[in-house]
Amino acid sequence: MRIGNKEFLDSGRTYIWGILNVTPDSFSDGGKYDRLDAALRQVERMVQEGMDVLDIGGESTRPGHVQISDEEEIERVAPVIEAVKARFDVPVSLDTYKYEVARAGAQAGADLINDIWGLKYDEGQMAAFLAESGLPCCLMHNRRQAEYGDFLPELKADLQETLAIAERAGMKREHIILDPGVGFAKTKEQNLEVMANLGDLRELGRPVLLGASRKSVIGLTLDVPVTERLEGTLVTTVFAVLSGCSHVRVHDVKENVRAVRMAEAIAEYER
Repeated sequence: MRIGNKEFLDSGRTYIWGILNVTPDSFSDGGKYDRLDAALRQVERMVQEGMDVLDIGGESTRPGHVQISDEEEIERVAPVIEAVKARFDVPVSLDTYKYEVARAGAQAGADLINDIWGLKYDEGQMAAFLAESGLPCCLMHNRRQAEYGDFLPELKADLQETLAIAERAGMKREHIILDPGVGFAKTKEQNLEVMANLGDLRELGRPVLLGASRKSVIGLTLDVPVTERLEGTLVTTVFAVLSGCSHVRVHDVKENVRAVRMAEAIAEYER
């Protein structure tokens, strides 16, 4: 898969996505990078630490978040995307589920759209935009109600529905990454279950991204605040590598790069 000007393998390697929240209310780092100079310093740091993709978000999606208008989200993300693309040679992902924001982000230079609603937020406009633009995308599992009969089979069925929406819109299957949506419409136990069975998602035929960094499942499991979830995050990253995930989305780039490299080195000797 090509993201920006770089090629990414669909298997055999795990790539690090660095998170940049240009929001005042993100659950883990709200307000730290909502000024352009601070955002660019953080991008420079993450590039130096080995980040493969930068994921920029302009609206918090934490539980209980307040939705903002398309215009406000565009005002937050577009200048940052333009500044990053002018200064750094790193592919840029835009974390948005709104097609108008995605369109403006693409015009500003975004190389990939990261949609937390897996093309299901609107009436097909995001899918149509992605088909028209040819941009690669990451499509996440989500539901409006966390109600399941048989959790894992239904999660996979939901992702298959997302792939079907993409196909009907004319999107290229090879442009799609799938995300099981840890922390979205799932209980603590369901989040643990999906991470324990990440390898099963490879049956869907697309690269998988895990985004578990600093999330509540770690806090609830270890009984620690968001500022003390690095070790738990590193465990989820190692599980992602050993389960064949191609991408992990994280806040702490340096530590996760090292965890990925160590896990990959050990995995080479698996019989």
